[in-house]
Amino acid sequence: MAERRLSDLGLTPMSGNDVVVSGLALDSRKVKPGTLFAAIPGTRVHGAEFIQYALRMGAGAVLTDRAGAEIAAEELAASYAVLVVVEDAAEALAHSAALFFGAQPETMVAVTGTNGKTSVASFTRQIWEALKINAVNIGTTGVEGAYEAPGIHTTPEPVTLHSVLADMAAAGVTHAAMEASSHGLDQSRMDGVRLAAAAFTNLTQDHLDYHGTMEAYFEAKLRLFTGLLPEDGVAVVNLDDPHGPRVAEACEARGIEVLGVAQYAEAALKITGRRIDETGQDVLFRWQGEARQVRLNLIGAFQAMNVLTAAGLVIAGGEDPDAVFAVLPQMQGVRGRMQLAARRSHGAPIYVDYSHTPDSLDVALKALRPHVLGRLAVVFGAGGDRDTSKRPLMGKAACEGADVVFVTDDNPRTEDPAAIRAAVMAGCPEATEVADRAEAILRAVDMLEPGDALLIAGKGHETGQQMGDVVYPFDDVEQASVAVAALEGAI
Repeated sequence: MAERRLSDLGLTPMSGNDVVVSGLALDSRKVKPGTLFAAIPGTRVHGAEFIQYALRMGAGAVLTDRAGAEIAAEELAASYAVLVVVEDAAEALAHSAALFFGAQPETMVAVTGTNGKTSVASFTRQIWEALKINAVNIGTTGVEGAYEAPGIHTTPEPVTLHSVLADMAAAGVTHAAMEASSHGLDQSRMDGVRLAAAAFTNLTQDHLDYHGTMEAYFEAKLRLFTGLLPEDGVAVVNLDDPHGPRVAEACEARGIEVLGVAQYAEAALKITGRRIDETGQDVLFRWQGEARQVRLNLIGAFQAMNVLTAAGLVIAGGEDPDAVFAVLPQMQGVRGRMQLAARRSHGAPIYVDYSHTPDSLDVALKALRPHVLGRLAVVFGAGGDRDTSKRPLMGKAACEGADVVFVTDDNPRTEDPAAIRAAVMAGCPEATEVADRAEAILRAVDMLEPGDALLIAGKGHETGQQMGDVVYPFDDVEQASVAVAALEGAI
């Protein structure tokens, strides 16, 4: 078991007693004798409320902020544990975790944005793998690639993250691409990760229940470039997005190299043309002014941007551009991201996509439209206990982008499902409301005729549906196949 002095972790104890700690913990139930317990502010309760339990478990040191020290002053005074008080306990913990566990994959990159993070991270890993590099991607779909880490999703808390990164490095993983969520960035979960490059995909309305305003949401994303990416790193930025130039300016102000990706703006990686067919697209682009062409077996213009953003990250990480572009035709779509889930016997395709914001739903429908000769249908809902203001906007996006609209339940969580559907329907009164998601999918699949297409949106890769505090098994991809089989007599 590793042991480190507090000073080795960049921490200065109040008493000056530089003790040795044998582990780090955010959860008081995981504290063992000699552990450093980190009591940081949470969204609902301050971690200092659990200091008393950590002390009973034998914590050798406690890291917290001034508020935490005041909350647990009595318990701390009566214990032998060493106290470390800092201004930002979450940030201090992340840097301490990086020092405690030490090793990381040699080349780390991260991607942030409202939409596209999972696809960009996955494509980045796929490019590396095609170049015979041991690589992983970490994010919404877990850890994928040359290492398995069950239970890791999105941006893990720093103790888990740095422990896993060290294990990956020990297992021979040399390259890793991470999704950087706004929550994770705001809560300093990624601090201490040594980044070679970082990417920005876009910014549209989401998570306002947490951030409050779009500007605060943007500032959380921007922290990846102003606080985490070192000055010798490279920023890969979507310059078509209205927020892209602001990200680029912030990077240039720090002397960080910016590699732009765009279809409309001038950029180092610029899409200049596209030919679409039923199974994918041929994409013309320029790399530093030189014309290139690549075949992508992926549906949607946004996927071309995602692939080129991933290519930018790999190039920024030190790989040869010609080698990178040569393997792009090998890219495969990510589960639940514009995934062809099933097809009717007459040819009508059914896609599943994670689009769960007004903009992502709009983009997904517009991406499918050129591939559809007949009607475009959509089944979707909105999640409970999340940003309520986006619900009618999602309805509006669906009505403007699709010919046939079914509004159903997503993950209602603790809210009244009917009230959520009503809010969505306010933006699309002509939609058909079907509460049961499986029934909505069945009815939508049933109405498909030759030349039509269906998008099942909102849950993507998820394999459960949360109602109240219970998560029931539910997989949109599986339900699409079941619906086709039931309607065509296969079951």
